Amino acid sequence: MTIAPRPPVTLVPVGWRRPHASTLPVTGAWRPSHPPADRQFMRMAVDRPFILEGGGQLRDLTIAFETWGELNAVGSNAVLVCHALTGDAHAAGRAGPGQLTAGWWDHLIGPGRALDTDRYFVVCANVLGGCQGSTGPASLRPDGTAPYGSAFPVVSVRDMVRTQARLADALGVGRWRTVVGGSMGGPQVLEWGVMFPDRVASLVPIATCVAATAQQIAYWSTGRRAIVLDPKWRGGDYYDAAPGDGPHAGLALARMISQITFRTDDVFTDRFGRDVVEPLAGAFEMWQRFEVERYLEHHGDKLARRFDANSYLLLSKAMDLHDLGRGRGGIDAALARITVPTVSVGVSSDMLYPAYQQRELCERLGRQGVDARFIEIESTHGHDGFLIDTDQMAAALTDVLDSLEAPDG
Repeated sequence: MTIAPRPPVTLVPVGWRRPHASTLPVTGAWRPSHPPADRQFMRMAVDRPFILEGGGQLRDLTIAFETWGELNAVGSNAVLVCHALTGDAHAAGRAGPGQLTAGWWDHLIGPGRALDTDRYFVVCANVLGGCQGSTGPASLRPDGTAPYGSAFPVVSVRDMVRTQARLADALGVGRWRTVVGGSMGGPQVLEWGVMFPDRVASLVPIATCVAATAQQIAYWSTGRRAIVLDPKWRGGDYYDAAPGDGPHAGLALARMISQITFRTDDVFTDRFGRDVVEPLAGAFEMWQRFEVERYLEHHGDKLARRFDANSYLLLSKAMDLHDLGRGRGGIDAALARITVPTVSVGVSSDMLYPAYQQRELCERLGRQGVDARFIEIESTHGHDGFLIDTDQMAAALTDVLDSLEAPDG
């Protein structure tokens, strides 16, 4: 009997692991040549530099933002929503030209919803260093010669909040009825309470902490290394490359790593188990995939189409730099500046920002006499539970807003 020879097994990744280059842009950043969609824009620091906490400076900044509802006559019904790392100002509304995704909190913002736009004026701004309309590494320098790229300085959460405060001034908002946000939005919420205690009436930090822990830094720094080890990152100056020749592989890998921390073992097991994409019958090959691998690849490529690799580096670094006590005499000294009702929200299955951190925040505020409550979202979805289990999130928001005095009209 003659046995046909088996084809050689190779460790080299096969072609199906990458979408066709033409489908992946050099950057997923929004550009001024794109339709604005629902974005509005504010320029600031036009005639003087904006000095950053870490020592850098920028000039002539643009902050992109969206609003829903109407500000009342006395400016008392405004709510600030702070987005997570790969979020943007489009917290509610449809996808369309210039806006690739639907609103990331669309179920919570609108008439009759938890953030009822018949009652409240809701604002969400793309953070400084982002890539969806606000000034970031993909933006042109003020002289219009080229994108910032590697020349863009490191920004902190405090820098982001300072731009939001200037936006509030321009919108006529002297005091937010509440400031709410999860994940990277959570540090922004807490910094609002510490930096501008007289400009907030309540706070709702979600899935966050008072200072980034060693494990959180480990997760995010691993993703950053995945980006900079992509040869197509080119030291951060890749914006003039051809479509498909940008650092999408590194950015996708960073997203795949973070996606693992956003979900739970139960979710992965229930959804994918050990199902395979390429059959294992007959012979094992290095790049035969399990379904969970294809799921992670999908999310990596999806992010590469709507985000910028340099912004991912900057914003994840800002999360690692988050420390309420830095330069303020410690955490408790910083928290002593927060005096308003605070609802700290955790997700029961969150492995990235475990619920004990939000409970600890509540306890520390309570010891200082603050009206602080802890609410835990029961979810199997992990860190992203506050984006997915919106019915429980709606109850928490309604609870805090209804506990305040009715906004004057």
